[in-house]
Amino acid sequence: MSASVATRRTLAAVLAVGALIGAAAVPAAAADDHRHGHHGAHSPVVIGDVENAGRGQDNRALNGEWVEVKNTGRNPVNLRGYTLTDQQGNRYRFNDLRLDGGSAVRVHTGKGRDSRHDVYQDRRRQIWDERDTATLRDARGNVVDTESWGRRGHHHHG
Repeated sequence: MSASVATRRTLAAVLAVGALIGAAAVPAAAADDHRHGHHGAHSPVVIGDVENAGRGQDNRALNGEWVEVKNTGRNPVNLRGYTLTDQQGNRYRFNDLRLDGGSAVRVHTGKGRDSRHDVYQDRRRQIWDERDTATLRDARGNVVDTESWGRRGHHHHG
């Protein structure tokens, strides 16, 4: 009699420990995932796609070159005072621009009429090189996000 009771108790203890380990592992993994999603100063605003493929100095080529700024959060963010700079120190400063949650704005190099989804630096020549880094800062000058490209050593000629 007593032997089977002891066995049953051990089994119950093992099961209880297994359940505890299983439960503890889940929140840790979820918390870890959450951390990777953040850039810089916990801002929902990040640099999205970068297109620097255009070659040539005409306005169409200049506007084919852009850096996307994206609001990954749910709430709108006003980009007034935010700046976008390249490695050479060329700087674009955002005017009053409300970027809704989940939407993006493309910062084009050339001239054009600013809208909610496209803004223009009004430059006469390209600023984004094949190897460059875009840095986005908020109105207080904190780095919010950076994006580098062309460092791999392999260039795709299309």
